[in-house]
Order: sequence, then C-alpha cells, then structure tokens
Amino acid sequence: MPNPFYSASPYQVHIGLALVRIITGVLMIYHGLELFDAEKIKGYGQWLSDLTFPAPVLMAYLGKGAELAGGIMLVLGLFTRSATLLLAAAMLTVCFLMGNGKVFTDDQHPFLFVLLAILFFFTGPGKWSLDYFFFTYKKQ
Repeated sequence: MPNPFYSASPYQVHIGLALVRIITGVLMIYHGLELFDAEKIKGYGQWLSDLTFPAPVLMAYLGKGAELAGGIMLVLGLFTRSATLLLAAAMLTVCFLMGNGKVFTDDQHPFLFVLLAILFFFTGPGKWSLDYFFFTYKKQ
C-alpha cells in the first residue's frame, strides 16, 4: 500500500489544482482591478512612456485588462488554456520588457505568475472547473 504522505489520490490532485488555480485567479483579479483606478493607470502609462512603449496608456489598460480577464477565467476554470496564454504574455512583458529580467531577485513576483500559467497550460484546470463541466464531463 502506498504511503499517503508520498502519494495522492486523483481526488486530492483535483482539490490541489482547484485551490492553486482559484487563488492564482483571485490574485490576478486583485492586480487587474487597478484597471478602474485612473491614478494607477496614469502612473503605469507614465512608466511605459519612460520605457518608450508605443501608446503607453492604451498598453497599461490592455495589460491590466489581461490580468483581470485572465484572473476571472482562471477562477471559473473557463477557457483556462487561453487564459494562461494571456496571463503569461502579460507577465513576461512585465518581467522582461518593463522589468530588469532578473527573475531570481527583482522580478520574482511576475515570474511566479508565468510559472503558474505554464503549469495550468499543461495540466489544464482539473475536474473542478467549468472547462471540465462543459467540454469533458458530458462526453464521458
């Protein structure tokens, strides 16, 4: 009999995936809600302008919109793989174009979101998701 400390049942795996997916989504929603804060968007626009991004305010809105929409999709587990591509693109931009690319020191926070996006791109959302309900469960 396998040691329960070193193995997990499929049920436990799906609980773990759901918890990490939902918490990641909530954190992304929290950051994406800055979309509705004019002062923060103005600050991000100025930062992007200093970095010579084209249409900096539009880019700030698009980045925060990607965080908000991607976070909502992760929480629901709906179109999860599409959400992970959106979030990975936004966070890679933060890490390497807006940040220093120092993922072991300065840019750990956005890079961890990239890693979580990669995780859910390859694993999918798990059974506790709308993706499973709409696209997998009914086929079985």
